[in-house]
Amino acid sequence: MNETTPAAVAQAPAPSGEGAPRPAAGSGAARRLAGLLQRQGVLAVLLTVVIVASFVYPTFATLDNARGVTVQASFLAVVALGMTLVVISGGIDLSVGSVFALGGVLAAWASQWGLLPALLVPLAVCGAIGLLNGFLIARAGMAPFIVTLATLLAARGMLLAFTDEGATTYLVPKGSAFAELGQGSVGGFGHPVLVALALFGAGGLLLQRTSFGQTLFAVGGSSDAATLMGLPVARTKLLVYTLSGLLAGLAGALNAARLSSGVTIVGVGMELDAISAVVIGGTLLVGGAGSVGGTLWGVLLLAVIQNLINQIGSLNSSYQSVVSGGFLIVVVVAQRFLARGRRTT
Repeated sequence: MNETTPAAVAQAPAPSGEGAPRPAAGSGAARRLAGLLQRQGVLAVLLTVVIVASFVYPTFATLDNARGVTVQASFLAVVALGMTLVVISGGIDLSVGSVFALGGVLAAWASQWGLLPALLVPLAVCGAIGLLNGFLIARAGMAPFIVTLATLLAARGMLLAFTDEGATTYLVPKGSAFAELGQGSVGGFGHPVLVALALFGAGGLLLQRTSFGQTLFAVGGSSDAATLMGLPVARTKLLVYTLSGLLAGLAGALNAARLSSGVTIVGVGMELDAISAVVIGGTLLVGGAGSVGGTLWGVLLLAVIQNLINQIGSLNSSYQSVVSGGFLIVVVVAQRFLARGRRTT
């Protein structure tokens, strides 16, 4: 019996006549539009909110306000960058909030010995936590949710033990190079903003211009298929969780430099904000699709919402969670419809 191979089918001429199937008019355009909305819809929403807010609140559209919003958003942006890589790989990292706080305390403690120790100590410890997450997930085959939940608790416990249950606060020496890293500015915009932009630029290049990025998308799309293709699945997952820990620790160090102290109560719920920014930015929670640019717009949208709540004055910060949750629900529902539309057109 003759068998028809996929290659033969692909090379066979298309049937003609009245019974031949015809592509739906505009199906290609519909797929492109759905893909564009999934990738850049958050940017359109961000621009709309900024334009409307600029007319309603005159103090919103000022350079000083823009500087404040971007500095506050930069710390979450650095954390969300690592989360983007993890989610694209098909995983999740719930430990970043606690790792962020631990990195800040370690940086403030080590800042008494200079800039390099203030950066290297939190990076070493937080990177080790990320490496542990990656090893347990990639090599031991454990569930990312369980592993990172455990390290969330462990990192917070380490933080409390190091600070005597929060009774000890480590201060950053005034006028030090480390303090300048968090409080200095170029062109009016703080150093943390410039660091975040540089990291996002590097992250974009990593995803789009390197074999690692293509492997990451393949692993997130189907880990089993990536394994059959001979791709280094375990090594890729190990690396993305390590990067997530490193970036969370760096963000914590920058925050400590900005505040001139290692605050123990920061980072609570930050992992949820990072996941929200990633998903609002168009990265699929199931993995295999996403962009660092979308995450950046998602972070800025959350920061603008918080700033608008402050502009209103009569609302407290808890409303940010309500609005962010609403945005997240809308985006997830929209992603499902867009993905369904791309499959059916």
